[in-house]
Amino acid sequence: MRYFKLLDDMEIHDRWLPGEATNAQGQEIDDIWQFADGCAVQVHERLTIPVSHPGVVQDFSTSSVGGTPVVHKRVASVFLELAPDDVQLIPVEVEGQSDPYFILVATRTIRCIDDQQSAEVKYWLPEDERPELTGTYRAVYGMRIDTTKVGDAKVFRPWGWNVVLVVSEDIKDALERSGATGMAFREVTGPSEVSPEDREHNRKIQALYERATKPREAFWRTLGAMDDNFVIPIVVGGGWPARSEVWRVIHRPEGRMLFVTDGLSNYFSDKAEPSIGFGLELALETDEPVENVAKSWQQLLLERIANELVGHEHLREPARTGILSMEVDGAHLPEPLLTKEGRVGVLLGMDTPTLPGHFTMPDGQVRLVTVKTLMPRELTYLLEHGREELLHRFNQSPPGHLSKAWRQPVV
Repeated sequence: MRYFKLLDDMEIHDRWLPGEATNAQGQEIDDIWQFADGCAVQVHERLTIPVSHPGVVQDFSTSSVGGTPVVHKRVASVFLELAPDDVQLIPVEVEGQSDPYFILVATRTIRCIDDQQSAEVKYWLPEDERPELTGTYRAVYGMRIDTTKVGDAKVFRPWGWNVVLVVSEDIKDALERSGATGMAFREVTGPSEVSPEDREHNRKIQALYERATKPREAFWRTLGAMDDNFVIPIVVGGGWPARSEVWRVIHRPEGRMLFVTDGLSNYFSDKAEPSIGFGLELALETDEPVENVAKSWQQLLLERIANELVGHEHLREPARTGILSMEVDGAHLPEPLLTKEGRVGVLLGMDTPTLPGHFTMPDGQVRLVTVKTLMPRELTYLLEHGREELLHRFNQSPPGHLSKAWRQPVV
């Protein structure tokens, strides 16, 4: 028997999207995830499905948050005929539709994911500090199931990864014959999507990733409270060692905020061997208020500096071993920092007693390179007289490494 994931076909142009079920009072029900839990549910009132995004009506859809399958009667009839013991069909009113619709609930959960044949699986671990999820799947890629564990089930959700709805081949065929719209299928039986060689390579890459990221995260947490809610979409590609750009924010004493790069010291993905990448990470600390971290000038400036270092090898070595001054594009940065040419000067690598200059990774020492913004007058002074007197004046008012946009120049 072959089995398939039953999915929304999101490639349908201008398709509609149903919202989460509401009760008779028009309020969203408390547990919007219960319909995808893989067990029967108790419903004691008539439910309504609003349309969160109008468009071409489909016979099969899932709600965007709770993953609730919402099906037309022609889809419901296939399940009722071929798998009556595996499903629960709950009548619902769909906004703007006169035809009968139902919430489709798979009432069986089966522990059947084949970890070895799936492309990759990740589990929630105790150190993730989500005890209610520990031991379940955090991610499953290229899922394959062990059909010997399925028994006579034709519709079910896999244990530990109930975001997936699985149907047997005969149900897939019947749904396709019915002409029902909105569905896509992806097989979860048959040969693995990855070869043994690719699997070994992926395992090696994952080990290298954890070898770099876990010790570095542990170091970040020694500097203050990690802002786990701060998320900038990871950029994949580019010139960073592991081909992914990651950024962190750490809350420090006295209301200071530390912006850091998190990946310039990763392994090189093209070599797939242990290393500390460029051997450095950037750190910009400020005590000025920051309203929107992701859109702050501090984050934007750090990104531009990182791009310069990634793109120019001749800048990385002085940044890694000494002190480097440089200028970057000042677009959308605070006006007090801008030179007449519309650029911003920075000083990289200034020592400070409040931050360590290096930290230890399994494969070597990584330099923590501080970023100090320069006022235009300070940049001019540095270019004309060198940096020694400027550094002395910064150190006269500790912590002199802080980056600010609104302050008086020291020269």
